[in-house]
Amino acid sequence: MPLNEEEFITRVSLRHSVSPDAVRTILRALRAGGGTMAQFSHSDFGGMSQWSPGMTMVGDMFNNSLKSKLDALCTELAAYAAQIPSDQGRGREGGEVSYRSSRQASDWWPGDLGTPSAVGAQNDLQYAVFPGTRRLAIKDGGDIDIYDTGNHRIFGVAQAQSKDQTLTFTSQDGLVRVSDLRKVGV
Repeated sequence: MPLNEEEFITRVSLRHSVSPDAVRTILRALRAGGGTMAQFSHSDFGGMSQWSPGMTMVGDMFNNSLKSKLDALCTELAAYAAQIPSDQGRGREGGEVSYRSSRQASDWWPGDLGTPSAVGAQNDLQYAVFPGTRRLAIKDGGDIDIYDTGNHRIFGVAQAQSKDQTLTFTSQDGLVRVSDLRKVGV
């Protein structure tokens, strides 16, 4: 049986070691930001904080551990917000809300990959993570490469600001480099 929103919030708060109130605050901010950005203030993250894919800021600005925690939490909540669009999350009869499945004109990845749990971009580099098909799509300029994520459940992304714009991801097993993944298509 699917979780209701409060059960989901409780599980997420335990998984990320933050208060349920922090999860609720971020989820509201993500929904207000269209699911792709959040700006909020909460003591669990040192006050005023912001998140969008590839950019994380916390009130305690030099606390990289806290930034990583916020990025992982927001990435998971953004995927949830894309699937369950409002606090109601369920119809009056308790039925499930169907997941978003229609493609948008801005979707640059192949349609057979499914719905991404995370999408981000910086400069000419874009990425999309597809847990349902265990794929990662990366668009660099006009080139699109597809990678097999294997057993990695990717929930965090970091992009170096250097000339080569290196992407690294965080999974349940720790840091994952794109070079560690098997390329399966272009």
